[in-house]
Amino acid sequence: MAATAEFQVTGMSCGHCERAVRTELSEIDGVTSIEVSARTGRLAVTAEQSVDDAAVITAVDEAGYTAVRS
Repeated sequence: MAATAEFQVTGMSCGHCERAVRTELSEIDGVTSIEVSARTGRLAVTAEQSVDDAAVITAVDEAGYTAVRS
C-alpha cells in the first residue's frame, strides 16, 4: 500500500533547486513519486510502503536544503 508524506523545504528558489531535491530523493528505495515546488516549499513524497522521514530529510539536506515534516 502506497504512503505519502508531506514536508516543508526551505532554501529552494528555482527549478534547479527542485531538480536537485528530486535527484537526491529518487535514490531512496521504494520512492514512486516526488512533487516539489520551489515557489511554495512544498514537498510530497510517495513510497511503495511507508515513507522514511529521516531518509527524506537527509536526502534534502544532501541537496543543500532543509526539510521538516508538515
